[in-house]
Amino acid sequence: MTEKTDVVLIGAGIMSATLGALLRQLQPDWSITMFERRDAAAPESSDPWNNAGTGHSALCELNYTPQQADGSVDITKAIDINERFQVSRQFWSYGAENGILDDPSAFINPIPHVSFCHGADGVDYLRKRHEALSRHPLFDGMEFIDDADEFDRRLPLMGKGRDYAEPVALNWTETGTDIDFGALTKQLLAYLGSSGVDIAFGTEVTNLSKQRDGSWTIKVRNTRTRATRTVNAKFVFVGAGGYALPLLQKSGISEIAGFAGFPVSGQFLRCTNPELIAQHRAKVYGKAAVGAPPMSVPHLDTRVINGKAGLLFGPYAGWTPKFLKDGKMSDLVKSVRAGNLVPMLGVGVTELGLVKYLVSELAKSQAGKVNTMEEFIPRADGQDWELITAGQRVQIIRRKGAGGVLELGTAVIAAGDGSIAGLLGASPGASTCVSAMLDVMQRCFPSEYAAWTPKLKEMVPSLGVKLSENQSLFQEVWDWSTKALRLSDNTPVSAGVARG
Repeated sequence: MTEKTDVVLIGAGIMSATLGALLRQLQPDWSITMFERRDAAAPESSDPWNNAGTGHSALCELNYTPQQADGSVDITKAIDINERFQVSRQFWSYGAENGILDDPSAFINPIPHVSFCHGADGVDYLRKRHEALSRHPLFDGMEFIDDADEFDRRLPLMGKGRDYAEPVALNWTETGTDIDFGALTKQLLAYLGSSGVDIAFGTEVTNLSKQRDGSWTIKVRNTRTRATRTVNAKFVFVGAGGYALPLLQKSGISEIAGFAGFPVSGQFLRCTNPELIAQHRAKVYGKAAVGAPPMSVPHLDTRVINGKAGLLFGPYAGWTPKFLKDGKMSDLVKSVRAGNLVPMLGVGVTELGLVKYLVSELAKSQAGKVNTMEEFIPRADGQDWELITAGQRVQIIRRKGAGGVLELGTAVIAAGDGSIAGLLGASPGASTCVSAMLDVMQRCFPSEYAAWTPKLKEMVPSLGVKLSENQSLFQEVWDWSTKALRLSDNTPVSAGVARG
C-alpha cells in the first residue's frame, strides 16, 4: 500500500529540520514525513564533534576575506555570509519566543571570534582586514590587537611560552557565538514531532521516482527489520548531507547532471586536560598554509556541548571515498556518471595542489599533528590531546567550460517544476541554514511564497533587506535576538572535558 503525504524530508539534520519547522509554521495543514537512515537525530554533519559548530558569520574565518594582488582585502564574501547568518539568528529568536525552540543556551552561547596572524606580513594583513570590516555595521566592535601583553591576557594558553620577537596580531570580536547544531536540530525535531510530523529513524531511502501527476514515489527500507514502505509525496527535500548527491542522481532530474562530489574527511585534536580548556575561551582562526586549500584553515576552537566547554584544534585532512562518516567505500565510484565524469577528471588535473596537500596530511603522524599545533600553543603536549575523526565533507564539483571546477560552499539544486530540491556542499552550510531553506521555498513554492511573506517577515524581520545597508534595522534585530537567545546573560560554562 502506498502512503500519501504532502512533503517528504530526507535526512534528520539541520537543513531538513529547519525546512520542516518553517513549513509547519506556514502550512500547519500539510502532512510531513521525515526519513533518517541512522537511529538518531543530527548524526552526521550537524553533530557538534563533526563539522558544524563554529557559527560561521565571517567574523574570524580568514578565507572569507582574501587579500588581493594590490594588498587590499576583499570583504564581499564576509558580508554575504554574515548577512545570511543574521537570517538564521532571527529565525532562532522567533523560535525561542514562539515554542519552536526550548532552551537557547543548549545550542548557542557567546564566545569571542578571533583571527590570528604572525609575522610582519600577517600583522599588516590583519590591520587592513580590520580597517575594511570595522567600517561596516555587521562587524562593528571588531578590535585590532598587536600588543603582546594584551595577547597574553586574552589568550593565555596561546601566549604562554610565545616568542614575541616575531610580531603577532588579532582581530577580536567579542559578540561571536558557539553553536551546537546537533542540539539545535534535536529541539527543532522535538517541535516537529509534537506537531504531528511522522519522523522515521533507522529508515533508508532506496529509490525515488517521478509520477505522471508530478508527485514522487519514495521507497524506503527499515535498516533493522528490512521492512519496506512506499510513500507518495507532492514535494521532496533531500537534506541528506553527503548522500544528497546520489539521491538526487537517483531522482533523474536534469538539474543534477554535471554535478559530482569530492569527499574529504577530517580529524581534530581534542583536549583532555580541563586546566588547559579553562585557559582558552575563544574561536581562534589562522591562515591556511601556502598551497593548502581554504578548507584546511587551522583553528583553536572552544565548543560548548551539554553545558561544558571543550577545546579542539585542527582540522587535519584525511581522505576516504565514503560520502558519509557512516557511508560505504563504494560511494564515490557509484556517483560517477557520463555527465559528471569530465568535470571530475578536469578537477583532478587543476587541483593538484589539493591532492599534494591530502597526501602530506595522510602521511603526518600524531606527533607531527601536535607539532603543527605549536603555532597556536607553543607549549603543546601531545598527552593533553586525543585524535578524533570528524564528519565527511563532500565538496561540489560542477561543470565549467570543457572541464570542471571544485567549489567550496553550498548549492541548492531544484527541479524546474519545484517538486524536488536538495542541498549539496559543506561550509558554511549549517550557519546559513535558514537563508538556504528560504531559497528552497522561494524556488519550489513560488505561488505560495507570496502569501507566506507576511508570516515570514514575522519570523525574519529583515527578509528582503540587506542589513549591511540598513544600520537601524540591524541594531533593532540584533538587540531583539540577543535578548531572545539570552546571549546578554553571558553565563559562564563549566570547564569540564566535553565528550562526544
